[in-house]
Amino acid sequence: MTDSLTFLTTEQRNARTIHMDEMTTVEMLTVMNDEDHKAAEAVKNVLPAITKAVDHIAEALKNGGRLFYVGAGTSGRLGVLDASECPPTFMVDPSLVQAVMAGGGRAFTEAKENSEDNENQGREDLKARGFSKKDVVVGITASGRTPYPIGALTYAGEVGAFTISLSCNDKSEISGKADCPIEVIVGPEVLTGSTRLKSATAHKMVLNMLSTAVMVKLGKVYENLMVDVHANNYKLRERAKSILMEAAGTSYEEAEEALQKAQHQVKPAIVMLKRKVSFEEAKRLLDTCDGQLRDAVNAKT
Repeated sequence: MTDSLTFLTTEQRNARTIHMDEMTTVEMLTVMNDEDHKAAEAVKNVLPAITKAVDHIAEALKNGGRLFYVGAGTSGRLGVLDASECPPTFMVDPSLVQAVMAGGGRAFTEAKENSEDNENQGREDLKARGFSKKDVVVGITASGRTPYPIGALTYAGEVGAFTISLSCNDKSEISGKADCPIEVIVGPEVLTGSTRLKSATAHKMVLNMLSTAVMVKLGKVYENLMVDVHANNYKLRERAKSILMEAAGTSYEEAEEALQKAQHQVKPAIVMLKRKVSFEEAKRLLDTCDGQLRDAVNAKT
């Protein structure tokens, strides 16, 4: 590993913002907005790699595996954000999608940037989670050369697990450790080297794609509705009723009654309404169809 970062695209100076400290507020914001548009285009360019990642993750999770996001600093925090939203959005166990961050949980709110330089710690932290070849790991690093996620990916490869890297530099070091490298080339940042900007935006887009598309493939979505939403508070119960009304074409009162009978579980409630069956029969149909709501609704028996 070279000690110099100057060759990295993410460390280059952006010619459009050389005089940023002399810009008016609106000039500054306009150029930032223009540059942010490049993040979406960069993600579009790597859709084939993201597709490969989604298919492998979904297959692993169907077979008892778990998904791990590993990163440091902003990259690690993005992993924490995406992983923490999976249980309430898709009603999965918190262990299914996990974030492993350099410096531990406190590093989410308190910067511990020196912790990213310990490659062996990335390996040990993944090992401590009982990581196995059934699991999948995504190593996140804008520079592509951060030791902590590289250590995690190296270990994952040694145990035979599928490995994915997410970086913002071409031919980055971590890409060489991954079965599926995703390099989202967004170009130099508005603020030189501040990869919490375009790089982080692009990476959040990719992580959102990975988790959402995987959950769709696991049957957590019907049409474009969150049918496995965890309806454990007023807002989510009201959202669940709206989902029932949309999916089953029913009234608010019928949706409320079905949701109560289904113990606030949206998927069996939809089956109950669409097939005119009991809660027990709805659960049986879902079990028979591997939790796939569309199959349960259309099942012949």
